[in-house]
Amino acid sequence: MSDENKNASYRELHKPASEFSSRSEYLDHELQIMKPRRWRLNLPGRDFNFEWEDLVPAIAGTIGIIAMYSAVMMSWADGLTEAWEHVTLGKDFAIEVARVEMLIPALLFCVIASGFVNPKANLAGNHGPMIPLIGAIALAGAHPLALAILLGVFGLLLSYFKGGSKLVNLTSEGVAGGLLVYLGFTGAFSQIEKIQEWSVGLESASEGVIAGSLGYIGLLVLAINVILYAFLARINKRWLAIPACAITSLIIALALGASFDLVFVTETGLPHLSPVYWWGSTTEGWMLGLPNLEHFIASLPFAILAVAMWSPDFLGHRIFQELNYPKKTEEVLMDVDDTMTTCSIRQIVGTAVGGGNITSSWGTYMIPAAIAKRPIPAGSIVLGCLVILIAILGFPMDVAVWPPVMRVALLVGVFLPLLEAGMQMIKNTKDSQSAGICIFSAAVFNPVLAWALTMMLDNNGLIGDKERAAKLSFLDKIIIPGSVLVVCLVAMLAVGMLESKYGIPAFL
Repeated sequence: MSDENKNASYRELHKPASEFSSRSEYLDHELQIMKPRRWRLNLPGRDFNFEWEDLVPAIAGTIGIIAMYSAVMMSWADGLTEAWEHVTLGKDFAIEVARVEMLIPALLFCVIASGFVNPKANLAGNHGPMIPLIGAIALAGAHPLALAILLGVFGLLLSYFKGGSKLVNLTSEGVAGGLLVYLGFTGAFSQIEKIQEWSVGLESASEGVIAGSLGYIGLLVLAINVILYAFLARINKRWLAIPACAITSLIIALALGASFDLVFVTETGLPHLSPVYWWGSTTEGWMLGLPNLEHFIASLPFAILAVAMWSPDFLGHRIFQELNYPKKTEEVLMDVDDTMTTCSIRQIVGTAVGGGNITSSWGTYMIPAAIAKRPIPAGSIVLGCLVILIAILGFPMDVAVWPPVMRVALLVGVFLPLLEAGMQMIKNTKDSQSAGICIFSAAVFNPVLAWALTMMLDNNGLIGDKERAAKLSFLDKIIIPGSVLVVCLVAMLAVGMLESKYGIPAFL
């Protein structure tokens, strides 16, 4: 871009799609001329435009977040019911509180924050790696509201001191690539296993067909979607993967006889929107009342762990943009620290009004948006409107959480793209060495500790690029990576994350 064009506005540089030889060139140009205003008003037409490609990440993000929110709330319901004698929470509670999370945060943080106020901040979505821990969080005596307050405060501190972007800059391509490969590989296998578990457990609607004889449905759903995903990749339309594959899975499962009885159970209307209902007593809402000091102490290590896990999560999404966007698009890349600020505020606000989500950068939105070559704001506004509409309608949530739809959407929209992106980042022997150690460490411990450990080794030149390590300061080699490693290790030991593998009990 020339110096003259650098001073020109988006509106002045914008050209109609008809002036370009291909749609891809037009989308590239749109990314290159955008100049998002941080923490100031951004307007459609003046600072960005809506394109029909924005529907893809919006629909993908909507399907993904319904599935993730429902999983989070159901995990809270099960964990709290087990942990507290007077608490009995079920599916109705999970759906109701998920709709609260979809309504208010979608308006404030999808439409307003990431859409109009700061398009460099990715949407605040769901912290997927924390979902398996929610049962342990509840059993430890933590309180969802106490956890949210602590997580939000720690996140704001990290974003204020630019800690998120610093950690991203200290993570080499080899380490980041290994992290993405591991997350993509293990996530993909997990979704495939869940689909097969669902199909094997099906009962046929036809008389005389016994339960378990419909296990082939899962195999056919996966096989056809492999072919469809490969075809979309071949014609450079991978950004259509989530809606195309999710709809295909729904049609195939129904056509082959999977029972869809009693799926539509959520009624149209507004959920309870008063924080008093959710937190005001021990007989309504969460049935927990307001948190006390003990709840904050029990929530502390989990809050530290969740924030420590943010940086590799944010890193993966930013890298995915860099891999899919053309050159000279630095202005539209997500800002890690701004995203951390938005996530922190959203965490406190969303839970205060009655929610229970543990938030992070919205992967099921960012990854399809990057593939579709679209910036954050327009799709964010469309997504926010879709989420609000579905939360009010209610019944579409029942379809989105049906296993063949939800699992395939996560498989093709998140985990396969992560796997591909990680493989693209491993370009030479030095990168492959760092990536290999990161993958091995993740298998031994977990992805967060693996990232911290491998970053420490890589920045000291013990693995990977020794020339890169020689250019780093003592602060970047020892102090920051060492502190991150210690924080992650202590937090994990405190909450017992190594207990299931190695029998090391939680010390809190």
